[in-house]
Amino acid sequence: MSPEGLVADIQDLVTLPEIAMRIASMVDDPTSSAMDIGREISNDAALTVRLLRIANSPAFGQHGKISTISRAITVLGVRQVRDLTVGLTAIRTFDGIANDLFTMESFWRQSVLCAVAAANIASRLKGRRNESPFIAGLLHDIGQLVLVNRAPEQARQAMLMSIDTSEDISLHQCEHIVMGFDHGAVGVSLAKKWGLPILLQECIHFHHEPDRAPTHPVEVATVHVANSVAVLAEINSTDLRDAPPMSPNALRHAQLDANTLTEIILQTRDSAQEMLSLVAQTADPAPATARGM
Repeated sequence: MSPEGLVADIQDLVTLPEIAMRIASMVDDPTSSAMDIGREISNDAALTVRLLRIANSPAFGQHGKISTISRAITVLGVRQVRDLTVGLTAIRTFDGIANDLFTMESFWRQSVLCAVAAANIASRLKGRRNESPFIAGLLHDIGQLVLVNRAPEQARQAMLMSIDTSEDISLHQCEHIVMGFDHGAVGVSLAKKWGLPILLQECIHFHHEPDRAPTHPVEVATVHVANSVAVLAEINSTDLRDAPPMSPNALRHAQLDANTLTEIILQTRDSAQEMLSLVAQTADPAPATARGM
């Protein structure tokens, strides 16, 4: 069993919708213009509505200013629109895939909290633009969905170990003990198979080990910290001892101190509910893309 083996026949479980694959390839095609990409997205009316709802949310700071996909591309950038397209279609793709280890509702709730936290952290970064923090946060744990469906017994063993152990061992460490790799390695294998950009691949792969990020340390640090912020927002706590430990280097990369972290926790908790309802709408009935359930 290996991360690559688990996703080798992933199309038997989930298939990323064709529109997401086309948009991803068009962004990297120098002959495709922003107008071409906008036109392609606009052909999917349901996706267009969802993209505009998310783009106008507080996480992107636009507050109703974006009324068309072409405007979204102008304001957010073609790559961030691409990543939104992939992220939202990925939710629709995995929705309804059965597992008995956690509910999809709880999984996406935690993922949305991380996405909102990552966007809040990125908005405060000085001197740089942190690309696609929301989608990086939204997809950071995507490997867990593969694990619970492709290796349910091993995933269950790792989860029980992380809960029952008297030692302070995190879930991803327990996954290493049980399987020799963690959900980050599985997630990046899926991200590569889907052709996601390197930035998102690194955020997915190294969100528990941000010091290992080779080319996007700030973006990975943002998601790493956001993961802990999401836990605190979920349990309504500002005590950092209640969250997974955060790498000191990651905190420096994200330009955060204890006071700022408290502000972000509260901001995430207060603003996440609207985003949760918006993202939940992406799981409305859509063309069947999940198989083997």
